[in-house]
Amino acid sequence: MKPSSILTALLLVAPVAWLHAQEISLDRCFGIAESRNILIRQTQVSLAARQYNLAAEKMNYLPKLDALASYTYLSRPLEINLQTVRNGIVEGSSQQAVNSANNVFHEITGTDLSQGAKDRIYNSSKDIINAAYPDYNPPLSKQSYFLVGLALRQPLFLGNRLNAARNFAESEVASGRINTELVKKDVQYAIAAQYLRILYLNSMLQSQDEVVDALVKNDRYGEELVKNQVLAPYQKSWTKVLLSQARTARNTLQSDKQNAIVELNKLMGVPLDSALVITRQQTYHTMPLHTEDPQFWEHNPAYQLAQSKIATARVTEKINKTISLPNIFAVGNLNLYQNDLPVTMAPWMAGVEMQWNLYGSQSFKRKKAAQKLVEEVTLAEQNTRESLQMQLVVARNTIDAAQDEVNTMDSARTDIATTRRLMNERVQNQLSSLKDLNEVVLMQAEVEKAYQTAVLGYYLALATYWNITGSPQLIAEAIR
Repeated sequence: MKPSSILTALLLVAPVAWLHAQEISLDRCFGIAESRNILIRQTQVSLAARQYNLAAEKMNYLPKLDALASYTYLSRPLEINLQTVRNGIVEGSSQQAVNSANNVFHEITGTDLSQGAKDRIYNSSKDIINAAYPDYNPPLSKQSYFLVGLALRQPLFLGNRLNAARNFAESEVASGRINTELVKKDVQYAIAAQYLRILYLNSMLQSQDEVVDALVKNDRYGEELVKNQVLAPYQKSWTKVLLSQARTARNTLQSDKQNAIVELNKLMGVPLDSALVITRQQTYHTMPLHTEDPQFWEHNPAYQLAQSKIATARVTEKINKTISLPNIFAVGNLNLYQNDLPVTMAPWMAGVEMQWNLYGSQSFKRKKAAQKLVEEVTLAEQNTRESLQMQLVVARNTIDAAQDEVNTMDSARTDIATTRRLMNERVQNQLSSLKDLNEVVLMQAEVEKAYQTAVLGYYLALATYWNITGSPQLIAEAIR
């Protein structure tokens, strides 16, 4: 195994062993998820694929060299049709023989041959050439042949399509990076929400334990009252029913916490049965919200992704505009294996090739489609910006409402605690019934639940606010 592979394996295994050692913080959950969450790893692989594609596009300017091989079998060998030129060759050759003989005779005698002598020379030459002329068509090649060679193709001008393709690949890489950040942000937000839910359940478990302990004490106190014939048995039995319900509610909360941990394990990318140690409870304290950047949406990966889609759409529009431009290549071919090569094919060739589409009914439609795509993603970018602005206002209002709710329920907690203390004294002095005390205990549990729910709502609103501004990890600072 390569050292890099061993290191990667250790990094993936180490967090799992660490989970069982001590209390795990929200920051630690973020760190584990960054290297193990499946969605984050998936986007990282997608980004790597886009980077390889960009590297390939950068090499489109280089020539392409192909090895070619072919086997060809002809229905009949290539031939030269000599019979179509037979008469011309015989006639021309015979006339040439007469002219040559006449020139020789003129040089010797100073006079030309007689017409009779010319006719005899012409007829004799014609008979000889007719007899010697082939009565068949000679082949130029064999009926089958095998060729092996190299073909070179160098782009010279492709209507700027190479630049456009490279720009498109670059925009895809940029989108991949932003998408990775967006998925990471969404995973962090989901982890924060799940972690806050576990803290809430821890607080509720403590509250429910207190309810169970109080009802156990009331049940024992009721037994003493029944023995002293101060309390009717059926009134004491009602306390036992409430105790059974309280224990069931406590078991339900414990089950909810176990399920929440399983869900958190999935978000972190660790085994589902990992026993996370999270015993902390909710503690309420406010976090001041700094005045956000007027252009805060520009820091949100969702908006950045919408912007990157505009860039990609514009590159697509540019590519479609270049369809009507010609393509020019330098081409070359070298035959390496030439046995039985037809004489009509040269051993090598070089040249310049141009391809120009003069008419294509799809070109115009594609240009219009690209223009509409730019309009579509521009509107999507505007919608994303307005949606983030709306969500931020809603989050701020939710934070304010949650703070008011927490303050209200905290005051109610103080009041109900006082009521329970006074009611307990009245029961001890036999001025109130055990039933009244049980009702106060249950009422106090409901108030505590409302308070803890309000605190959870406040922290979730904070997490949502920072998620909108592009920094969901800031919630970890709020709950330290």
